[in-house]
Amino acid sequence: MTEPKTEPREDDALVKGVRVRSKRHGRWLREGEPSAARRVAQIGVLGWIIVVPMLLGVFAGRWLDRTFNSGLFCTAPLLIVGLALGSWSAWKWMNSA
Repeated sequence: MTEPKTEPREDDALVKGVRVRSKRHGRWLREGEPSAARRVAQIGVLGWIIVVPMLLGVFAGRWLDRTFNSGLFCTAPLLIVGLALGSWSAWKWMNSA
């Protein structure tokens, strides 16, 4: 006995992944391979997406440490929070393109 064929659900992760891959492949067929300059620009943007939140965390932490005379009590955690936020933002940016 054969199982009846059913259509895949629209909210299925595999179906969504296949659609995203299909759109990317279609765009690649229309536009071709990105130039080396575009790749370098993407790497530069990716670096800034990670570095800027880290620097903001360091500056905010240093200000708080000077205000409360607490050594590196705020700088280190805010640096790590900035790194986590920057990494998450970079991950989201890379997966949206």
